[in-house]
Amino acid sequence: MKQALLLFFGLTMFNLSAQGILGKWKTIDDETGEEKSIVNIYEVDGKVYGNIIEILNPKKKNSRCTKCEGNNKDKPIVGMQIIDGLTKNDDVYEGGTILNPSNGKVYKCRLKLEDDSNKLQVRGYVAFFYKTQYWKRVN
Repeated sequence: MKQALLLFFGLTMFNLSAQGILGKWKTIDDETGEEKSIVNIYEVDGKVYGNIIEILNPKKKNSRCTKCEGNNKDKPIVGMQIIDGLTKNDDVYEGGTILNPSNGKVYKCRLKLEDDSNKLQVRGYVAFFYKTQYWKRVN
């Protein structure tokens, strides 16, 4: 019985750590604490990307990125790729960008899984100025 429990807990812990940053995350506004959207983070050819798959405020579900430039100008926010081209470097993902649909700006991005693996540190920055949010894993 003891061995079975140890095996179960060992596999569960391995599964959580192996899960990494991939999957669905609830975005939390760092200033207001408001839950804003669900982002699906996925990997293609060794690079990490993220798309908004749901907006949580019913009044904003059909929002468009009016402040975006280029290809995203006036496009629906649901379905929009906001995380682009990050690669793993030790325990962080970096080297890519993140788009803030609220202001249309693109920032360098760094993602880091917190110790409990259900919280993701999301940092967008320009030069040495940065802003950090903590997103919650969606089960």
